[in-house]
Amino acid sequence: MSFKIDYLNELMTTVEKRNANEPEFHQAVREVLESLEPALVRNSDYIYSGVIERLVEPERTVKFRVPWVDDHGMVHVNRGFRIQFNSAIGPYKGGLRFHPSVYEGIIKFLGFEQIFKNSLTGLPIGGAKGGSDFDPKGRSDMEIMRFCQSFMTELYKYVGADTDIPAGDIGVGAREIGYLFGQYKRLTDQFNGVLTGKGLSYGGSLARREATGYGLCYYTEKMLATAGMSFNGTRVVISGSGNVAIYACEKAQALGATVVAMSDSDGYIVDNNGINLEYVKEIKEQNKGRIRDYRIYVPLAEYHAGSRGIWGVKCDIAMPCATQNEIDEDSAFSLMAGGCRAVAEGANMPSTLEATKAFLSGGVLFAPAKAANAGGVATSALEMSQNSQRMPWTFDEVDTRLRTIMENIFDNCYSTSEEYGKPGNLVVGANIAGFLKVADAMMSQGIV
Repeated sequence: MSFKIDYLNELMTTVEKRNANEPEFHQAVREVLESLEPALVRNSDYIYSGVIERLVEPERTVKFRVPWVDDHGMVHVNRGFRIQFNSAIGPYKGGLRFHPSVYEGIIKFLGFEQIFKNSLTGLPIGGAKGGSDFDPKGRSDMEIMRFCQSFMTELYKYVGADTDIPAGDIGVGAREIGYLFGQYKRLTDQFNGVLTGKGLSYGGSLARREATGYGLCYYTEKMLATAGMSFNGTRVVISGSGNVAIYACEKAQALGATVVAMSDSDGYIVDNNGINLEYVKEIKEQNKGRIRDYRIYVPLAEYHAGSRGIWGVKCDIAMPCATQNEIDEDSAFSLMAGGCRAVAEGANMPSTLEATKAFLSGGVLFAPAKAANAGGVATSALEMSQNSQRMPWTFDEVDTRLRTIMENIFDNCYSTSEEYGKPGNLVVGANIAGFLKVADAMMSQGIV
């Protein structure tokens, strides 16, 4: 037993040395490694085959410059990344993020998480992530188009429908995917499913926009049921007001919850009568405004500057859907003090390790991101299937498949947590279940 612990500790030290100044990646790896001891006790071959050493090292890292010209004729240069982390169970799959915070460590953490998330879906897709430190905010459509074309001019060499299939993420929506796809088609003279999140007129899937938020609620609904709870009659706080947050709010309301707070990077709103989602959609999707504008529609709603304060709002269920590490240990204790009984992660790694441990030790139902927010990539994989068949599915067909996938993910996480001596700990369940499928495939394929 102690040998396994020493091995994991030494491996973590190596990861930190090899990937200096990448705290997000360190955090993602540490969370997984801290969960794997029961699996290694049962099967030491995972150690002797070097599976875990290979798992924490990307198969390929692509880094490139992205020169582009703004509307005033000025030349700008950004950095582009694509980290193809693991292809043991299928072609690389993961989103592209355009945001000023992007650097290699962010992409590496997201790609590492994607390995396990994609494994949990049960679909044949490996893990990858990419992006750029380009900021699309305030840029014209033509500037964004020129940037996307330049980005794809380098990226196209490394992607393909059976190789690596990027999708959207923060800063990359339908508009950006369209520009990227157009440039890929122009460069390769191929029309295939190389990107997901495409428009419905050229191979996109119904329910893709809603998938991450809806899937989050389907997973959470099943988690709540294990404790004799449901969304019905609960107060819910959702951070963020982007795609994931909006459709998590929509589905939670449909399941009987009252969503009382949402946020953006400037601050948060509280509407104790329940958020009017149509106003939020108009503000964020149509007007590209800020969440404070909600008070124009609902003057009695409260607005508070600073987004972290949202975790002080009393609630039964919290759904962090904004960004990584938005809930720290103090925020976790604030939530529990306010009566929070369940936390379901819609963003990627939105809780710090300390916050996660506080929730678990405090008896809060906790749905980790790599399981709970897998609905987006699952539906991307369904889009890939539709592209391969040249056959579109209806919204209800996709939504039914999505619900089944999310419920199966929960069942897998829960049963694995029981099997490995941590009943109800969905963090351990998700990490071990995701690991086992990938590790077994890697061992079957030899040392590659």
